[in-house]
Amino acid sequence: MNDSAFSHLASIEPGSVWLVGAGPGDPGLLTLLAAKALGEADVIVHDALVNDDCLKLARPGAVLEYAGKRGGKPSARQRDISLRLVELARAGHRVLRLKGGDPFVFGRGGEEALMLVEHDIPFRIVPGITAGIGGLAYAGIPVTHREVNHAVTFLTGHDSSGLVPDRIDWEAIGRGSPVIVMYMAMKHIGQISANLIAAGRHADEAVAFVCNAATPMQTVLETTLCRAEADAAAAGIEPPAIVVVGEVVRLRPSLDWLGALSGRRLVSERFSDPQRKETA
Repeated sequence: MNDSAFSHLASIEPGSVWLVGAGPGDPGLLTLLAAKALGEADVIVHDALVNDDCLKLARPGAVLEYAGKRGGKPSARQRDISLRLVELARAGHRVLRLKGGDPFVFGRGGEEALMLVEHDIPFRIVPGITAGIGGLAYAGIPVTHREVNHAVTFLTGHDSSGLVPDRIDWEAIGRGSPVIVMYMAMKHIGQISANLIAAGRHADEAVAFVCNAATPMQTVLETTLCRAEADAAAAGIEPPAIVVVGEVVRLRPSLDWLGALSGRRLVSERFSDPQRKETA
């Protein structure tokens, strides 16, 4: 890339930390600031969801430190990761904390930034394209569509204990949000589906799993709320995955642009049935 594209952008200063979102996978979705940070950082502390192709943009000689956290697998403690950022900055390094998606969307970026504040470490936040938007776009599923929904809810499928969050008002979400996008929900999709059906969602409502979004390994499973758990198990799909509930899933036959590049014939779709539209 022409260096002039970066000339007006901020640079990482020694002794500081940048908390940067790497997007959902495709390195083409990195922001200019993220790409510049990769080319300047002395140490890159990255999580498990950062695509290796993004890390290939690191400058020669940069140190890569893995700090991934994956459910059910040995992982670094969050406090230890945050303190490591402090230690590296105090040593005078230009530190890049690289996170999949966006650091402030279920990415614990706020926790790490607060630790930096506590220790008087200068930092910068560089947003990224969150998987709940970018990953669905790569699957041909829009988060909003004027004929379908005027609201969307983003939620996490488990809390810090690994259980379904008990502070989520499933009845309110089920009643009030026509489209629900869920991070880290595969492990508890059976319980979550039951909660939503109990809250009034139709058992045959469209659901999609988007696994390894925006990478060459991306897979998409289309199913329904009542079949989600069984179909996911039968298909053998595994995290990382985004799960979306709502009629926007039914637009995929029309908008699967990646599929079209491989020969899939897209079909036009119109939502003419008022029962399939969001209630005004």
